[in-house]
Parts: sequence; structure tokens; C-alpha cells
Amino acid sequence: MTTTTTTMRAIRQEIHGSPEVLEEVEILRPSPGLNEILIAVRAAGVNPTDWWNRAQAMTVDRLPLVLGWDVSGVVEAVGTGVTTLKPGDEVFGMLPYPHGVGSHAEYVTAPARAFAHKPAGIDHVQAGALPLAALTAYQALVDTADVQPGQRVLIHAAAGGVGHLAVQIAKARGAYVIGTASEAKHDFLRSLGVDEAIDYQTVDFTEAVKDIDVVLDPISSDTAGRARSLAVMRPGGTLVSIIPVPVDPQELADIAERGIRFEVMFVEDDRAGMQAIAELAESGALRAHIAATFPLAEAAKAHALGETGRTVGKIVLTVP
Repeated sequence: MTTTTTTMRAIRQEIHGSPEVLEEVEILRPSPGLNEILIAVRAAGVNPTDWWNRAQAMTVDRLPLVLGWDVSGVVEAVGTGVTTLKPGDEVFGMLPYPHGVGSHAEYVTAPARAFAHKPAGIDHVQAGALPLAALTAYQALVDTADVQPGQRVLIHAAAGGVGHLAVQIAKARGAYVIGTASEAKHDFLRSLGVDEAIDYQTVDFTEAVKDIDVVLDPISSDTAGRARSLAVMRPGGTLVSIIPVPVDPQELADIAERGIRFEVMFVEDDRAGMQAIAELAESGALRAHIAATFPLAEAAKAHALGETGRTVGKIVLTVP
């Protein structure tokens, strides 16, 4: 499986800006270090954090920059200390967030224990779409909120990359799931198992639902947005935000006084989480909806599509 190639194609930016700053370049191929694997990338998801960091320094503040955290591919080589994987293994996972970025390339190195074996029942495009968004949903709903059978779970932006996977994870946990999305996406939500779909454009969800145990919020960046979710929650419930914005201490105190747990979380690379996701995918309980695929060279088109905010599910780059 070892190759003598010393360079690789990658999508790199020298400056921040619009999708046009992304360029296909030839750069040195990395080598795996201690406890690392070198992966020949077959597919890599494109997530909002990619286009946010392309446009300006957000979670990654360095240039030049090769984006991409999702990856599905084949182990090309292993570094010293790796015992769980070997060359030729098909794997998928997320590079350590945020500084392990770099999967929008032909090869990438990563900690071996951030990765799991790719399920045999799904292809690389499907596997490449899952890691970051599925781990976000899993860590929010399972590790943080510990969703239980019969609980009422409200998922905002339920047709989005994180949202549509969160719906499936919550259903796999036996929850009653309510999802917000535009009316045109309701059939899609129902196909995922959503019990109630709410058109946020025409319906005030605070008047349509109540007694919510868990809210997953990937959209609210201010007090007013959070207050709307809090208004429909039961005491003892958990609100999980994946928007990394500062929250006023007084607001936190007010939330706690109402008996509601509020958490802001960042996704973490997580082998145990990836193995759980692999099991759900293999069983058919979890599947990424692929909005579009683009070859690696057309990464700019993928970013432009993602930034429209109108896609359902995930966008994936493929590497021949």
C-alpha cells in the first residue's frame, strides 16, 4: 500500500474572502507522526465552519490554509505507536477541531484514535458526509443531554447538516421529535421520522409546542433567540447550543433559576462517538442526505452552494 508520491493536490487559500480565494495547488504530502495515520482521502464533507473560516479567521487563524475536517478514505501508512489500524483499512472520522484541519486534499494525517472503521454498508461519500455533523448531534443529544425514550426533543433547522442527523439520532434513542424547517422541507423531515414538523416562516413555535425536554439549537446567537426556546421547555430540561457566542452571566443565572440546564458545546474528535455513529449507519438508523457532490477541484462551487443556506443535508467533495 505504500506509495512513493511526495506531493499531493489540495485546495488552499492564501487570503480570506469569497469562494474564489480557494485554489487547487500541489503541495508536499504529509507523513504520519507518532500515533498518526496517513489517509488517502476519498471523500470529505463541507460544513458551515469551512466557509466561515474561508471568509475570515474564526476558529482557525492561520494562512495559507487547507480547510476540511470530515474525511473518509483508506489508510495509506501508519506512524509509530499505531496498533488499531493498518494500511488498507477503510476509515472515517473527524480531524481534531479546530486546529487539525486539512482534509480537502488528496492525503491528510490524523490521530489514529480519532478514526473508526468505515461501515461496509456505506460508501465513502456517505461516510465522508457524517463525521463532524453527526458527532455534533451525537455529542449534543447523547453525551450532553442524555436523551431518553419518550422525551420530547425540539430540533431547530432540522433539515440542515446537523439537524437532519440529530433527528435520526433522537429517534434512535426513542424520543418524540419536533423539527423546525420551511414547509417545503416537511416531507423530507417526515421521511426521517419527525413526529411534528413546524414551518418557522408561518408558525410561531412558542405557541405550537410545549413541555420540551431537550432543545438542540444550531441557529440562535442572541438572548432573544434562546428565550424563545426556553419558553417551551420543562423545568429540568436541557438546551444545547452549538453557536459559540458569549452569554451574559445574568442570562445564565436566569436560566438556571428556571431549573433548565444550558450548555454551549464545540464538537470534539471522538473515536467512541464515531464507533457509535458507525453502528447506527450500519444498522440503517442513520444516513446522511447528500445535497450535492463536487470533485475536489470544484471546492469553490461547493462553498458557494453551502453559503446559500438553502441546501438540505450535506455537501461532499470527492477525490478520485
